[in-house]
Amino acid sequence: MSSGYGLAGGPSRCFPFWQEVLACYVTNTSTDDDSGKAKCTPVLDDYYECLHHKKEAAKTRALQAAYRKAQAAHPREDAPSAGQIRSLGLLDAPAPEKDIKRPRVIPSVRDDGVA
Repeated sequence: MSSGYGLAGGPSRCFPFWQEVLACYVTNTSTDDDSGKAKCTPVLDDYYECLHHKKEAAKTRALQAAYRKAQAAHPREDAPSAGQIRSLGLLDAPAPEKDIKRPRVIPSVRDDGVA
């Protein structure tokens, strides 16, 4: 049985869900009759989802697959071609344009004493 406390000493993120599960079992079962456990399935599912994130992960995978499928079905009409990317001037630019000077981050003192 879970104590509900994480390694940092405080309650774990799923402890409220665990409390709901316990409350449901206490309310719906007894030592003689545990047929009410079925009523606790939704709160138990919430607790397991908090622990393992399986539904969230499945939903994320489905959304990513749908997004990739939509992108493949409708490619960008305005997407630049490889030639257009090369013609941006970055690859075929003359030498003086490529010689970009970095700005000085730390000011230095020149020989004449001016920064």
